[in-house]
Amino acid sequence: MDALALAFTPNVGPKRLQQALERTDLSPEAVEQVLGREIGAAYRKVLGSGRAEQEREKALALGVRIIGLWDPEYPEPLRHLASPPSVLYLKGSLGDPGRSVAIVGTRRASAWAKAWTRKVARELAEAGVGVISGLALGIDTEAHAGALEGGGYTLGVLGSAVDQVYPPANRGLAERMNLLSEFPLGTSPKAEFFPRRNRIVAGLARAVIVAEAGAKSGALITAKFALEQGIDVLAVPGRPADASSEGCNRLIQDGAGLVMGSEDILMALGFAAPRNPPVALEGREASVYRTLLEMGETLPDDLALSLDLPLSEVLAVLSMLELKGHALSLPGGRYGPG
Repeated sequence: MDALALAFTPNVGPKRLQQALERTDLSPEAVEQVLGREIGAAYRKVLGSGRAEQEREKALALGVRIIGLWDPEYPEPLRHLASPPSVLYLKGSLGDPGRSVAIVGTRRASAWAKAWTRKVARELAEAGVGVISGLALGIDTEAHAGALEGGGYTLGVLGSAVDQVYPPANRGLAERMNLLSEFPLGTSPKAEFFPRRNRIVAGLARAVIVAEAGAKSGALITAKFALEQGIDVLAVPGRPADASSEGCNRLIQDGAGLVMGSEDILMALGFAAPRNPPVALEGREASVYRTLLEMGETLPDDLALSLDLPLSEVLAVLSMLELKGHALSLPGGRYGPG
């Protein structure tokens, strides 16, 4: 009678829901026969409460689509999850999972990682690649913002309902993009919801790019889900001494693809044909660039000290590297590799 009401019924997860959808007409009697007396009684109670109708009315008023496992538009990649969401709430559109990547990372991102993420997300969007993330602070925020700057598609998967955007600081950003959640309208964020969100982020992506992550970053949970689903994981390397890069470096050590920029991502996924390699840097530019790669986000003074060069010369080389796209000027007078 009502698949959404059955999805709202206690103790009916995706497996039982699918079982009922395949074997019954969803009448209370048929559901009871297939799933048992207790579930049948609970289903009758939900039907009588009108909860499903109320949810549909709220969704309609908010411009939100409710997509269930029973709907043909339910995203196919998510059907293959070990525990697919029974119901999805979508504000906007789903985009093309076959041409979308997830960019994830730490909330406490460094200035260099934020700048890298925003630039890469913008370039991916300009190349027609969708960007998926979790709308958290730090890397997620920069991924969504960069995709919007590039005029492309971006989807935020939430650990709360789509009408309860978290964190509050990103509500303005959320209004400009597509949102997805498996949680009923009005659901506030909880810590245990975020790993569930992460499996959807991974499941909808052609690849997961980890921009910056410490050893215990939630981004590694997303990477783990991706690997379990046979989805490519790519990571941005960092200095061995940086705790904020330990997770990325470990992923690379364990076989994840190493990426330095958007071109690496596009080529790894077959979205762009390999191009002739750029003219190699030489002389001072090569040595400054190599040291910048090793040091990551750093001040010109520290570069000059490491290279035993005059600061004026290092600044001049950094300017040339920035013009060539090999260096990024960051807040606080710092530089990072481009």
